[in-house]
Amino acid sequence: MKLDILREMNRERAARRAVILITDTTDGGQRLVREAEADHDPLAPELLARFRSGKSGIVEAEGRSLFLTVQVPPPRLVVIGAVHISQALAPMARLTDLDVTIIDPRTAFATPERFPDVNLLPLWPDDALAQLPPLDRYTALAALTHDPKIDDPALVAALKVECFYVGALGSRKTHGRRVERLTAAGLTSEQISRIAAPIGLDIGAVSPAEIAVSTLAQVIAALRQDRRRAPT
Repeated sequence: MKLDILREMNRERAARRAVILITDTTDGGQRLVREAEADHDPLAPELLARFRSGKSGIVEAEGRSLFLTVQVPPPRLVVIGAVHISQALAPMARLTDLDVTIIDPRTAFATPERFPDVNLLPLWPDDALAQLPPLDRYTALAALTHDPKIDDPALVAALKVECFYVGALGSRKTHGRRVERLTAAGLTSEQISRIAAPIGLDIGAVSPAEIAVSTLAQVIAALRQDRRRAPT
């Protein structure tokens, strides 16, 4: 691999942008295609399928054998609220290889003692998200505080960039009021309909740990079923 291509791939990885390296197995020629550019590439159907699956492999095109090296960002989970559910959710999510970040401006809750070995940002969501790599289609966001001042800005940000999962804690009545606020904030009904609310799979969860299990299961289901990462 040429050094300039390797450097570019590393830059894209650091920025959490998906790319595919196309290598001609006959002459060794290589070129890099970013996900944002794939629609206009001669190999668009195959590239888009590979971005969806995240799997590398060989493809035949125009009589040539090409190896597609797929590099997609690792999935991550951003949790809004350093609450009891988050305390159970964070370690379980890490076991499934999700990169977990907890955001909560309430410093009485967002403490290292309650969240050891977790990326913890005791800031308002707008400030915290500005310090993180931008939310993207490989990010899940779970809003768990029940406080609109904390949850809503994060929900707006996640819905605008089409995070692969967006969930929010609260009853249907609570969610109804949330819909009104988000509509007033300029989101469309289609965007708002992507929120999983009440959050989590319907397994009859009662305790914080059970709600965490149901939430994580819903995140994993969305990750595996999402059109960008579903098997071809």
